[in-house]
Amino acid sequence: MTHLQAGLSPETLEKARLELNENPDTLHQDIQEVRDMVITRPDIGFLRTDDAFILRFLRARKFHHFEAFRLLAQYFEYRQQNLDMFKSFKATDPGIKQALKDGFPGGLANLDHYGRKILVLFAANWDQSRYTLVDILRAILLSLEAMIEDPELQVNGFVLIIDWSNFTFKQASKLTPSMLRLAIEGLQDSFPARFGGIHFVNQPWYIHALYTVIRPFLKEKTRKRIFLHGNNLNSLHQLIHPDILPSEFGGMLPPYDMGTWARTLLDHEYDDDSEYNVDSYSMHMKEVEKELSPKSMKRSQSVVDPTVLKHMDKHEEENMQPLLSLD
Repeated sequence: MTHLQAGLSPETLEKARLELNENPDTLHQDIQEVRDMVITRPDIGFLRTDDAFILRFLRARKFHHFEAFRLLAQYFEYRQQNLDMFKSFKATDPGIKQALKDGFPGGLANLDHYGRKILVLFAANWDQSRYTLVDILRAILLSLEAMIEDPELQVNGFVLIIDWSNFTFKQASKLTPSMLRLAIEGLQDSFPARFGGIHFVNQPWYIHALYTVIRPFLKEKTRKRIFLHGNNLNSLHQLIHPDILPSEFGGMLPPYDMGTWARTLLDHEYDDDSEYNVDSYSMHMKEVEKELSPKSMKRSQSVVDPTVLKHMDKHEEENMQPLLSLD
């Protein structure tokens, strides 16, 4: 075991070896091979290329070198192309702070039986008068940045539960194609996190319809990990035991405290709302509308050397549950 694996339990070390192809004897060589590819993308500013940082991308892509490098490139490219999202990328930013305090995202105290962190979103908590959907996405990305520092989560990954109860049609109308694309690019294509399951519960018909629209734009691997439970919480409990779930999901724990994760990130600044004011929010909204205009949301095309493409490993993760539609 190298110092780069020091934060892993014996069980997780074995999981990394068996499932992710992580080999302590070749770890530094694996990292260097990804680092050597940086020169092939001079159009991207790679702000971090240290060993620990590159390692999380290798783990996210099962130590397939080119796939790990492509994810690393997309990580920084996404930030280059969406500079406004990352100008004030901190928990005390007014929009991010309000989103965090409303539970975007939340995190359960207990891990699931695979050692995965369970993230929760209560969609109806979105207060459109105080922060935008982009702020919610920023809060989620910021939270993932903090959580992915844990090497155990780099290996074991995350599970996401989204409760759509009382999410109105008016709120859903704000989920525009450009906004959804921004989220998909940021979470699916540009972040080194392993998501073992994304669970929708209590979704209304218009969220069902929306998912049908975006489904073709999701990777096959992502589609296989999305479970549509509706109000059938028993099907959720077949995958995540109710012992570790709050009562909102039919679990045996007390109702979830929306401020739990926010207090972790904000610490003593959790109760300080002095940074928020209506005028600054209105100016922020105008910037967001400009950012999400069709002209500014043109999808970028990464230049990939075709001679490298032929070496890409096409193996997908196995043994995943099939898509459930249980309404």
